[in-house]
Amino acid sequence: MKINPKNGIDKLIFGMKQNDVIAIYGKPDRNYKDEDDNVIFAYNALKIRLTFYQEEDLKLGYLVASSPVLELFGNKIINRKIAEVKKELAEKGITKFTQEEFDTFENYFNEENWVILQTEFDEVVKFEIGAIINDKDEFDWKFKK
Repeated sequence: MKINPKNGIDKLIFGMKQNDVIAIYGKPDRNYKDEDDNVIFAYNALKIRLTFYQEEDLKLGYLVASSPVLELFGNKIINRKIAEVKKELAEKGITKFTQEEFDTFENYFNEENWVILQTEFDEVVKFEIGAIINDKDEFDWKFKK
């Protein structure tokens, strides 16, 4: 599954509606609302969680994935040492990360691409990507019907 910075993952593009996603991947294994009334889809086989923002007309705005087949710039990232992944990203010009620690986990957040690499025991275990917010403080939806 190819990660497309600022756009989404695989065929999932920020701004899609639930029906757009279902047309591609079928019904999710889980479908529920979070505490903010956002709609969450979870696909077990893909190891991905999708968030459709309630305040944005239920558009796809956030993805959390842990599939070992995730690729960023042609390189797999899950279950790899964070130092190796960051080195590969630096070669693509992605160098600024804010680091946050909690328990045995560390998050490496890159605001420019709105991505988080979550590590545990120095290995990437989860990848998160969100829709970009533009200069007008609005979401930059990439999906066009």
